[in-house]
Amino acid sequence: MNDQAIQGAAESSWRFVWDWLGTPLFDVGGIQLTTFDLIHITLILTIAWWISKLGRRGIERVSAMRPNMNRASVYTLSRLLHYVVMTVGFLVGLSAIGIDLSKFALFASALGVGVGFGLQTLVSNFIAGLMLLFEKSLKVGDYIELESGISGEVREINIRSTVITTNDNIDIVVPNSVFVNGHVMNWTMRDVYRRIHVPFGVAYGSDKELVRKAVLEAANSVSHTLTDDQSRKPQVWLSKFGDSSLDFELIVWLTSDAVKRPGAVNAAYMWAIESALAKYGIEIPFPQRDLHVRSWSPQARPPMEDISNPQGREDRGE
Repeated sequence: MNDQAIQGAAESSWRFVWDWLGTPLFDVGGIQLTTFDLIHITLILTIAWWISKLGRRGIERVSAMRPNMNRASVYTLSRLLHYVVMTVGFLVGLSAIGIDLSKFALFASALGVGVGFGLQTLVSNFIAGLMLLFEKSLKVGDYIELESGISGEVREINIRSTVITTNDNIDIVVPNSVFVNGHVMNWTMRDVYRRIHVPFGVAYGSDKELVRKAVLEAANSVSHTLTDDQSRKPQVWLSKFGDSSLDFELIVWLTSDAVKRPGAVNAAYMWAIESALAKYGIEIPFPQRDLHVRSWSPQARPPMEDISNPQGREDRGE
């Protein structure tokens, strides 16, 4: 095979590829889009994604050099930069393939039809995510509890969903619309310190002052107790006269780290309270019931023969 034949085969192959790239695939607003146009816009979006990634890395480096910068604000700025860069890249890609941006209403109408046929949930979650970023009612690092009982720390706020990590290190993906349409308990939105109530009971007749002393010692022995603020010292309340116990509550303010660990924190205080009550000999009661037996006279007892002689009962028709 000579060089001329090889050159001819290469030219025919290149012509075939070029014709394939230039073959119209579909028509949008009177403009025929080809495979080359799709590759072109994909390349532009890829470049935009890399620019967004570099910009977000730059923001993270700046925030690392300035520890006083708010973590939630840095995350919000990073997400907004990503959205803006990708939107600009998309518009540039449309312009590069010959679509007039002044006629972008065609795409808007097509998007509206898509929303009507099933994308409304995606758009709703996207808008909800933007609302969360701008309102800052929910930030990365917040500890939240949902109506469903799910609780954990917010790790990411994405376009469609938010990632929550529980204390068992389980990642739960929750649609953004849940935070806008439902009730969300944000434990760390305004202040990182929270107060909890730890209920316990002691036997009737126990010395209340001794109970207070023992439980306050237990609270101060737990590392989760806030000790820096004198206005938020632990307290012991007598809350109710129970059926078989005096019901108390330990009222204690937690440190910022303990707020995100409710289960372990409650267990630590219950452990310390039980140990302190046992140390001072204070009884923790268990439910009791009094049984009253009505008195009866010996004459009311049936004859012994009636009990031991079934035949005698049959004779009396019993």
